[in-house]
Amino acid sequence: MNDVKEAKRSKGKRGLLSWVLFILVIAAAFITFAVLIFLIAYILIQGVPHLRPSLFAFKYTSDNVSMMPAIINTLFITLVSLLMAVPLGIGAAIYLVEYAKRGNKLVNLVRITAETLSGIPSIVYGLFGMLFFVINLKLGLSVLSGSLTLAIMILPLIMRTTEEALKAVPDSFREGSFGLGAGRVRTIFRIVLPSAVPGILAGVILAIGRIVGETAALMYTAGTVTKIAGNLSAPGRTLAYHMYNLSGEGLHTNEAYATAVVLLVVVVLINFLSGMVAKALAKN
Repeated sequence: MNDVKEAKRSKGKRGLLSWVLFILVIAAAFITFAVLIFLIAYILIQGVPHLRPSLFAFKYTSDNVSMMPAIINTLFITLVSLLMAVPLGIGAAIYLVEYAKRGNKLVNLVRITAETLSGIPSIVYGLFGMLFFVINLKLGLSVLSGSLTLAIMILPLIMRTTEEALKAVPDSFREGSFGLGAGRVRTIFRIVLPSAVPGILAGVILAIGRIVGETAALMYTAGTVTKIAGNLSAPGRTLAYHMYNLSGEGLHTNEAYATAVVLLVVVVLINFLSGMVAKALAKN
């Protein structure tokens, strides 16, 4: 009888603990969702009424404080940074997962280094980019200097997310391909990578978000010029820095909120398009 009572008491405690954990999880999810909705609503309420056509003029003046040059520069820098970082990050991840031996000390060192680089503040990357690219390599304040700095910044993120995506592909896929006579390279590019595309694109999306929202690193490398950068050697400010500059001056607070709305729309649009690409590639 005592054993039965003890079992019922233990079961009751586990049931109570399960309910408490369930309530805590629901509360955490609700708070997270509520904070997200509050931020989006606040930005839209403060910024949408101040959107006007002059903010989208192709030439910046002190009167219209146009954000269009910053939008174009942001897309330009994002594209150049991804073109440099994505192939390197994916290639490094392929080597670590598909070619390097498990337990290799070099692999462990690379992973530790990537995780360390992921935690370095962006201002440190900005100072490094200024000293190395702007001054030592004499690239000057330019889109190229900013893009190289951002490529180094997002490289660990792309490499680690790609590595995890490749690890998630079952070994049976590789074994089946090898059993049919396919080589390692053909297996990687025809079997493994297509299966890992959603995870790889998730890392690319996170990298894009970091690029679009970056200010400190670009302040010292890409410059603060309000014109559209005509080439890689020209300086130009991005949308995030444009918003930061307007809010810091205190003279164009309403325009800063309007810029925040556009920045939010740009990020959501990029994420949506990336998600569509991921689904299309996954179906194929």
